Amino acid sequence: MTARTARLLLALGAFVAGLVLFSAVIFIVTGRTPAPIAVSAVGGPFKLVDQNAQPITDADMKGQPFLVFFGFTHCPDVCPTTLFEVSEIFRALGPDAKNFRALFVTVDPERDTPAVLKDYLASFDPRIIGVTGDDAAIAAAEKSYRVYAKKVPTDGGGYTMDHTAIVYLMNKDGRFVAPFNMKRRPEEAAAELKRYL
Repeated sequence: MTARTARLLLALGAFVAGLVLFSAVIFIVTGRTPAPIAVSAVGGPFKLVDQNAQPITDADMKGQPFLVFFGFTHCPDVCPTTLFEVSEIFRALGPDAKNFRALFVTVDPERDTPAVLKDYLASFDPRIIGVTGDDAAIAAAEKSYRVYAKKVPTDGGGYTMDHTAIVYLMNKDGRFVAPFNMKRRPEEAAAELKRYL
């Protein structure tokens, strides 16, 4: 081995040792003082009424992961399609489905009474809970979930609702995790849900 080769190996060894030492220091420092985790401002307290005309609050949903979707029973396509997809995910969960629920919050409390919601949801998985309330309670829920909803007049004096069509994934503590991707096979979506048990 020449003197030049020995110097190169020594320099390379010192560099690698320094890199390992630097990495160890970073690991130790970040392991002891993790960066603060930002708490998402989606979701929060609500006081509504379910499809059986019983009061329901955010506290009633805690203990199990759950999905939240805002819609209305007169919705021609997006709402029934989403509720069908949620039902298919629950079917794909098999026995684990008992550990999950979904909340269908109306953006049309004027028409969506508990009885109307109960009749509408009879076509979907029974773990989907329909909720309504007075205008103020629904507006508060929309605000806490950052949901846009607006009445849009239609020909003939009727109306439809323009609204946010996101499915929210909430953990068992009732905290927002992320928008839940519904555009995949039910088995894939079910596998993701199981991670939050």
